Amino acid sequence: MTGGFDPSANLITKATLFGFLFVLLAGMGWWFLASRTDYANSVGWVLDQPVPFSHEHHVSGLGLDCRFCHTSVEVSATAGMPATETCMTCHSQIWTSAKLLEPVRVSFLQHQPIVWNRVNALPDYVYFNHSIHIAKGVGCESCHGEVGKMALTQKAQTFEMQFCVSCHRDPGPNLRPREAIFDTDWHRTAATPSPAALMAQYHLGTRSLTDCSICHR
Repeated sequence: MTGGFDPSANLITKATLFGFLFVLLAGMGWWFLASRTDYANSVGWVLDQPVPFSHEHHVSGLGLDCRFCHTSVEVSATAGMPATETCMTCHSQIWTSAKLLEPVRVSFLQHQPIVWNRVNALPDYVYFNHSIHIAKGVGCESCHGEVGKMALTQKAQTFEMQFCVSCHRDPGPNLRPREAIFDTDWHRTAATPSPAALMAQYHLGTRSLTDCSICHR
């Protein structure tokens, strides 16, 4: 008496099992990798803002220093956002009727701050302090990208743990001479101190920068 299955059933069964396994592994791989892509982390995206502010125009074009607007970046955990009065330092005299700047004028007259949409953010369980990074020679561009060339501000890094840890393991290449920290046109030259020399200058290396308590407090 012959069996109830055609010989091809073995092939079909194997193909089905391998197909199921492939779909399962592909799904797990997608779940693991998708959240780590630039797309998922909004890298390179431009968010709508109340006013389309251009760093390219204000920084590279007009030569404004980062600290003119981000006044607390050297002394505080946060870089600080400019008060409307800062904007009106110039715009009470130039582009006074520009429709584009109407939200700025309304904010100034009503004494209500402009609510900007946050471009760069870290999870609440991560502690980050701008002032210590500035004090230790990390330039703005190491994290924020070439902001001086951004017509509209966009996220330049994923800010995932791997991004931070890779720098903490070897901070030297991201360090700058103190006078170049806010220079958006700065590039390393033969005259630039070596990463090791900058590490010594800023007294880095006395504590492991990859200790969990550095970022998780």
